[in-house]
Amino acid sequence: MGTISFENALTCALEAVKERQEVVVELLNNAVGLVVAEDIFATKNLPSFDNSAMDGYAFSYKDKEKTLLVQHTIFAGDTTAPKLQDGSCYKIMTGAKVPEDVDTIAPYEVCTCDTKNNTIIPPKNIKQGANFRKKGEESLEGKLLIEKGTILEFSHIALLASQGVVALRCYKPLTIAILSSGNEIKEPWESATEDEIYNANAFGIVALLKSFGFNATYLGAMPDNFEKTKEFLSKLEQYDVVITTGGISHGEADFIYKAFVENGLKPLFHGIKLKPGHPTMMGIMNKQFVMGLPGNPLTTMVIAHSLSIPVLFKLQGSKNYNHNIIRLKLSQDLMFKNGRTYLVLGKVEKESFVPTNNAKVGSGMITPLCKSDAIAYIQEGVESLKAGEYVDVVLLSDATRKF
Repeated sequence: MGTISFENALTCALEAVKERQEVVVELLNNAVGLVVAEDIFATKNLPSFDNSAMDGYAFSYKDKEKTLLVQHTIFAGDTTAPKLQDGSCYKIMTGAKVPEDVDTIAPYEVCTCDTKNNTIIPPKNIKQGANFRKKGEESLEGKLLIEKGTILEFSHIALLASQGVVALRCYKPLTIAILSSGNEIKEPWESATEDEIYNANAFGIVALLKSFGFNATYLGAMPDNFEKTKEFLSKLEQYDVVITTGGISHGEADFIYKAFVENGLKPLFHGIKLKPGHPTMMGIMNKQFVMGLPGNPLTTMVIAHSLSIPVLFKLQGSKNYNHNIIRLKLSQDLMFKNGRTYLVLGKVEKESFVPTNNAKVGSGMITPLCKSDAIAYIQEGVESLKAGEYVDVVLLSDATRKF
């Protein structure tokens, strides 16, 4: 299987995702971060009655130039029948229902008040309808409020609560297994010699996925031989997604790809014209989506962000899964080798993209990730860029909520 472009790899992976079917009914206060599995319509007008947006005085606009007698006070929760006499007004509280005989509300602080005579003079520049929230002006009964496939944020929870929703149908959260490989890998709680390295990849991926709202389970390192790895992979049927790090290149010790294939993997691609991330693999094994990421820490994290996150969002049922791309000016000249896409780490500073370490970072590094907050995508075929030219940039914190 030959290598493909980064753009084709992402398109291929996204097109292979089947519509999410598993649905759970979740209580509203537990639903934030989940993907709603049905269109939700307004069951009542929002607001459900004419009400005041301010503490102030409610009057008829035709009386705006008069000195008005404060005839009655209306509190939130009151229902007041029209009762104003000519040249009068109501004192009204925020959220209180507005009677039908007024159409404008002036805040206390902009009125001229005479407490002795219980009168007020509205400001001359007040506009008709000011601070008057009309019934249904935000949303009418029967209107689509939240579209199927929306990731529920705190704002959606507030909106649903305003409609009296206590539970709703959401897509069941993905089950994701994280596996590492390599005889030289040690877990952080183990002792490591100078010839061994601690497992940054698995913990970094779990944390990255969590920052985007996904829960993943680290299952440890795969066995160090082909037959044991093949058997190990055959026992992961309960997971929707399997993500591995390392062992997917074409070296003699990298037999994980072959173990996947013998377990029924149908590869979508194995190798991308990309730096960093050339050996990346994705495919379908029975009903599981498999993502084989390279073993170098920086590469693993960049590929997980750039490729895995969009695919996971689509797998979860989200209608918005592609990263938001912003266009920024490059802070310095850069040179590239033709024939592959480049993912360049950097920081966003004053509407410019500043490459980390002048774009001189190694695949096995970790500290450049800590110094960066964005990735610039340099398209295949670009050999050089000058300072001031625009590049496509994705923020590392570009949470799915914003896709």
